[in-house]
Amino acid sequence: MYPTLLFLHSIFRWLVLLSLIYALVRAIQGYRSGRVFTKTDDSVRHWTATIAHVQLLIGIILYTQSPLVSYYFGTSRKEALAEPFFFSIIHIALMLLAVVGITLGSSMAKRKPTANGKFLTQIVWFSLALLLIFVAIPWPFSPLATRPYFRPY
Repeated sequence: MYPTLLFLHSIFRWLVLLSLIYALVRAIQGYRSGRVFTKTDDSVRHWTATIAHVQLLIGIILYTQSPLVSYYFGTSRKEALAEPFFFSIIHIALMLLAVVGITLGSSMAKRKPTANGKFLTQIVWFSLALLLIFVAIPWPFSPLATRPYFRPY
């Protein structure tokens, strides 16, 4: 089950990034042009949040199964290595905050009375979430934890 969860989590990260970037591009274009907030914009907002929630659910299940997390919480903090610390504390905390940001941005944008208000709310909250996600992803070049762009399991 663990390898399957890793594979799904690896694939869904790209869906989260793509949907978030697409939602941001649409929001920026809509805000700049002053256009009406369409059903497509609303659908993109909704599906971006939904994809992020699915990724969070997979991540939480993976967190409970992870040998790195088990190792980190089974050792004294002084002996913990960077990689177990990254996944046990940093990654999950920042990703939780990012999904909360996406959720708040989506929810608040839905309730704004004007199109510009909807677009601006999405721009602010989704940008903050995207920044957190970029910091928390274990990129292949990261000094704290390196992972390939795709997990082939």
